[in-house]
Amino acid sequence: LAGPGISSYADDPAGAGASLKPCLDKAMKIVPAEQQRDTPTYLGATAGMRLLREENSTKAEQVLAEVSKAIGEYPVDFRGARILTGSEEGSFGWITVNYLLETLVKFSFAERWEHPQDAEVLGALDLGGASTQITFQPGVPVQDRNTSVFFRLYGTNYSLYSHSYLCYGQTQALKMLLAALHQASSSTQISHPCYPRGYQENLTVAELYDSPCVRAPSSASPGLVLTVTGTGDPAACGTAVQRLFNSSCGAQWPCGFNGVYQPPVRGQFFVSS
Repeated sequence: LAGPGISSYADDPAGAGASLKPCLDKAMKIVPAEQQRDTPTYLGATAGMRLLREENSTKAEQVLAEVSKAIGEYPVDFRGARILTGSEEGSFGWITVNYLLETLVKFSFAERWEHPQDAEVLGALDLGGASTQITFQPGVPVQDRNTSVFFRLYGTNYSLYSHSYLCYGQTQALKMLLAALHQASSSTQISHPCYPRGYQENLTVAELYDSPCVRAPSSASPGLVLTVTGTGDPAACGTAVQRLFNSSCGAQWPCGFNGVYQPPVRGQFFVSS
């Protein structure tokens, strides 16, 4: 699907509906005409829309209404558009990966759909724009109910660990990084070690702090123009990015980062972005 996510159409909700049409047109070419009206169709929005809902729930509702209207114009069994929880986003990604890699079900030589006996399921890592997910089957019971997911798929039970880190998708993490560099700088000039040497861009304080993932310092005036200059320093870039993650866990239980519970990782992982 080309173009930005539906959350980017907050000020042009009709555009969000229109943006899905090429995708739906393609689906109509793939699904046989006589099966289209019986094809269940859902839209599950992800972290960009979770953030928009936090900022402005009315705009989020308008976007969902417009995408529902657009899908409703197609001859499918439309079951609704809604914003997924982080846990659902991670879990559905895990199912997609394992279904496609045939670790859940496989068409056997006997021409039957069977559970593959020797297949190890894979964990799923997914880096999005506004969040990043980790989902896997741990070797121990999941201690924190909020991160525990249970599925019965093709006759087999799966107990999974799943968590979505809101704001740690690429777009929002870069915004958090720039905000941290701004707050460490005492002037309107910001040196950015992750940008190429010689690269320069201007943005206002309001543009930098236009997301719930970053909080503007009370002293900052919204109209102030900041100049960001790249220094192309990989070591300093790594250090600056590392500061966005708090990796000390505390005594309560093992964690991923920022104190979020995570059992020890297990097995191989499939990474998507």
